[in-house]
Amino acid sequence: MRDGFGRNIDYLRISVTDRCNLRCTYCMPEEGVEPMAHADVLSYEETVRLVRIFAELGIKNVRLTGGEPLVRRGIESLVAEIKAMPGIETLSITTNGILLPEKFSSLKEGGLDAVNISLDTLVPEKFDRITRRTGLPVVLEAIDLCLDAGINTKINVVAMKGVNDDEFVALAELARDRNLAVRFIEYMPIGKNDFEKYVPGAEIRRQIEEAFGPMTPDTAPRGHGPALYYRPEGFKGCIGFISAMTCAFCSSCNRVRLTADGFLKLCLQYDIGTSLRDAMRSGASDEEIKDVIIKTVEKKPKEHTFNDWLDAKHIEEKNMSKIGG
Repeated sequence: MRDGFGRNIDYLRISVTDRCNLRCTYCMPEEGVEPMAHADVLSYEETVRLVRIFAELGIKNVRLTGGEPLVRRGIESLVAEIKAMPGIETLSITTNGILLPEKFSSLKEGGLDAVNISLDTLVPEKFDRITRRTGLPVVLEAIDLCLDAGINTKINVVAMKGVNDDEFVALAELARDRNLAVRFIEYMPIGKNDFEKYVPGAEIRRQIEEAFGPMTPDTAPRGHGPALYYRPEGFKGCIGFISAMTCAFCSSCNRVRLTADGFLKLCLQYDIGTSLRDAMRSGASDEEIKDVIIKTVEKKPKEHTFNDWLDAKHIEEKNMSKIGG
């Protein structure tokens, strides 16, 4: 399936819930957000139907997100059903890791291929401040569980000035003796015009190379996202950079997103898309839904304009927890 600019769209990110067991400062307010009504959220049956339709259109890789996907009851069965679907090659989850130890065995048995674990600090007190909850030891346990089981494991670090910019080297060192990728993500002003926390990827790389020496490109397969990977000498794992602000990767973007309420979202920055939930619940056939998807994907924007925020139209105003990252 190709969009209007000829990009091959083969990666679908599905938010299965807008609820979360943490309250990360860059994702939602301290009091949380008004949750979607249960009736508005896609059922698992509806999600599976849409994944099957997307697979028939060429989607090969699926990632489950939230909110926090592991708070949704029965997520293990959804993983197994999607992974067994013809045409789906990889099934991964992005999680904060808090519930991963208790669900890990079932997820692995269901065919889970890869896990991205969000971890912005190694300091317990700072973890509590960022997430407004406790749980750093559990997250570190979850990382070890994944590695011991041979699961493709990545650590997602949102780089924030004045928050964790004194820990980039320490976080990168997680990859020294572990076969994982530590990925530094430039802070993106999703849902609000909030640039003050932004740290350029080049500055993060400078700090890491100052500590560990020059890094060489790492071309080993690491997934289907936009990160560029490098390896310091002597490291078992690698360091990744997702630099949406300074090194836009829109020309090679291969993904679309499905929100928890069934909205097909074309780009993180924009509110452009269409409700597949409404199409299904109005009685549309699979072929009619395919036609809606194809026509919607053709409208995928050429690029984001995070750096020209005030001039952009159709800006997404929802918080990250509502759109699935």
